[in-house]
Amino acid sequence: MTNQETIPYLSEQKLSSLGITTEEVIASIESVIAGLEKQSAWSAPKAVIYTEDGRYMMAALAAADDPCLLAVKSLVLNPRNPERGLPQINGLVTLLDSVTGLPVAILDANWITAVRTAGLSATAARRMARRDSAVVAFVGCGVQARSHLKAFADLFPLREVRLFGRGQKNIDRLVRQAESLSLSACVCTSAKEAVTGADLIVSSVTYSATLTPFLDAAWLKPGAFAAITDLGAPWLPQSLPAFDRIIIDDLEQEAAMPNRLAPPELVTGDLSGLVLGRVAGRDDAKERNAFIFRGHAMGDLALSMLAWQRASKESA
Repeated sequence: MTNQETIPYLSEQKLSSLGITTEEVIASIESVIAGLEKQSAWSAPKAVIYTEDGRYMMAALAAADDPCLLAVKSLVLNPRNPERGLPQINGLVTLLDSVTGLPVAILDANWITAVRTAGLSATAARRMARRDSAVVAFVGCGVQARSHLKAFADLFPLREVRLFGRGQKNIDRLVRQAESLSLSACVCTSAKEAVTGADLIVSSVTYSATLTPFLDAAWLKPGAFAAITDLGAPWLPQSLPAFDRIIIDDLEQEAAMPNRLAPPELVTGDLSGLVLGRVAGRDDAKERNAFIFRGHAMGDLALSMLAWQRASKESA
């Protein structure tokens, strides 16, 4: 049992040093989803606050009884944070014992969010993308792009990375990461240039109340898969019917949200249905498929469990 006067804190540096692999993240997510089916794991829809000055505040809750952990993630996205020399998004994950309610640990939510999001995409991509996918395009080149490049490079025979983004520092960092993986990197002058002909597309455009949609699903080639991590905000709503199959992260959560990720008639199912085999990820090689998500609390729980168990084992 944790001494409540010395609750462990796992920093981004510590979490990064644990050596957690993409396969381990996927397996943990799949295990927690199986727990949902067995009613040994539970989650609640996100609680969200939007402010007039452009901030986005969020809290997510999920729990399991094997192991007995409850995870609460809370974060704030503030577009003005870079002016303070801070990341746009900052937050924490609090782990409690799901039986007693006693505190277990506190984890850096920035690392959890980055790796969990890529893990959710990878879990979907394994079932929805073509196995021979070799060209990946990133619209948005920040933290999510870097975590997705690592995950997708572990799953697919990548050879080319295309980039389109605004921040030169992020673009340069993603190029270096691609080159370190022995992949060719092409910086594109438009989003259309980046996604046209790509096998995998990752959009991770930072939320902004003033964002005007600019991505057209019709640009995607037959057989392409899009991991849309940014609530679908940069995608033209009228273009979404160009996707043959849309999976979202959680149908129950989506029903509680005022702004839908996609029109309900276009949604085939959610990640749980995909993992449990209730819905297919792909019927033929020419389908254009998309995984659109706002973030699943079960993903936060799955990765936080994995990280805490690994850290506890190392310190034993």
